[in-house]
Amino acid sequence: MIMNNTALLIIDVQQGMFAEENPVYNGTQLLANIQQLIAYARSQHIPIYYIQHTEPTGREFEKGSPAWMIHPPIAPTEADIVIEKTTPDSFHQTDLHQQLQKRNIEHLLLIGIQSDVCVDTTCRRAFSLGYKSTLVTDAHSTWGSSELTAQQIIDHHNQVLRWFANTKETKDIVFLTEGSI
Repeated sequence: MIMNNTALLIIDVQQGMFAEENPVYNGTQLLANIQQLIAYARSQHIPIYYIQHTEPTGREFEKGSPAWMIHPPIAPTEADIVIEKTTPDSFHQTDLHQQLQKRNIEHLLLIGIQSDVCVDTTCRRAFSLGYKSTLVTDAHSTWGSSELTAQQIIDHHNQVLRWFANTKETKDIVFLTEGSI
């Protein structure tokens, strides 16, 4: 893919996802990988889009609440675009598609939280809209369930989403040469 037509999409990496009583799986490494990808994107002049989940008043991710805030170590700059969403699909009832089209973005680097909900849904929708995507396999996370560990869920989605996106690890993105994503 051509680097000039690539954007980094950071999905729902908000403070509430790292609550002490129930933090997202492998959160410290997740943040480290995301920080690497942000630094890489900025060095390559790749636009960064932060997707921020917003819930109605009185809910945990209510706009302006501490949980709603983007996690401080990866906070956006004024040059970045922040898009609020209310569903797992980052494109549904948002202007994300229009924002990407304005910049002629054709390729998305997908990272964030929750592997089995918002990352999955956004990846599939991006495919349906004609975007070429790369899911960064070690830069998204979730929580375990009574049936599966978080790592099993992540591994499963890394396999399934290969139908909709290329898959690469952070180290393989950060050291790519221009034009080879």
